[in-house]
Amino acid sequence: MIHDNRQCQLGEGAFWHPERQQFFWFDILGQRLLSQDGDGRPLEWGFDRIVSAAGWIDRDRLLVATETGLAILSLVDGSLSEVARVEADNPATRSNDGRADRQGGFWFGTMGRQGEPGLGALYRFYRGEIRKLVDPISIPNSICFSPDGRVVHYSDTDRSIVWRQGLDGDGWPVGERQVYLDLSGQDWSPDGAVIDAEGGFCCAIWGQGAVMRFDADGNRTHDWMVGGRHSSCPAFGGPGLSDLLVTTALDGIEDPDDAQGKTYRLETGLTGLPEPRVIL
Repeated sequence: MIHDNRQCQLGEGAFWHPERQQFFWFDILGQRLLSQDGDGRPLEWGFDRIVSAAGWIDRDRLLVATETGLAILSLVDGSLSEVARVEADNPATRSNDGRADRQGGFWFGTMGRQGEPGLGALYRFYRGEIRKLVDPISIPNSICFSPDGRVVHYSDTDRSIVWRQGLDGDGWPVGERQVYLDLSGQDWSPDGAVIDAEGGFCCAIWGQGAVMRFDADGNRTHDWMVGGRHSSCPAFGGPGLSDLLVTTALDGIEDPDDAQGKTYRLETGLTGLPEPRVIL
């Protein structure tokens, strides 16, 4: 069903805030953060720059990835307080997908504004430190973490490949990354993703209007369809973390109909994992 009728140019960065009991998601190209209050009334925060992903710090603050780096967003007054500049002097790139890890860190990617090959990178913030972890990459997406926090998944949408990488106790990469899914043969483009409570990898497939779930061995187990063709990011939330929110995008669709760019909410029969708090 439709969760929110506002159409996003590029919906992304969906997550469930456990203290506020609300879904949040971004319209990257519209430069806004969207949500609803407890009565379903629309909430919106606008920005003077691209803001694309977030992790929650406490009830009223989010750590957000922007086109100039990381900032703290106050949900009370909408102000942004700079934490760190990342690629701020490179006008060719912007932030993209991101998600908090289970150690209290925050991963986020950058990419070329037109998706140019090789302009992006993948970063991690952890207790005040930022490291560049992957470079180059074209369109970093699908950032999500195993239930025990010892494996990160991420993709390059441009290559239709999803990797898995082991993590140490502090959440930093160890060993070599491994290809988890190669979807290029199906011409599927992995976008945002989230891990469910059983360890399933639930990934929005851009251009297919679908979220596909894969088990640990890479076998596809579930398909969930939405009305928007460019499905972009899923997040579990709601009572018992049993609902799946799915953002979509108008971007790249000629003559879009009314279903495109809206945000959908599905019952999947599965449950998600609590969204971790980011530790500053």
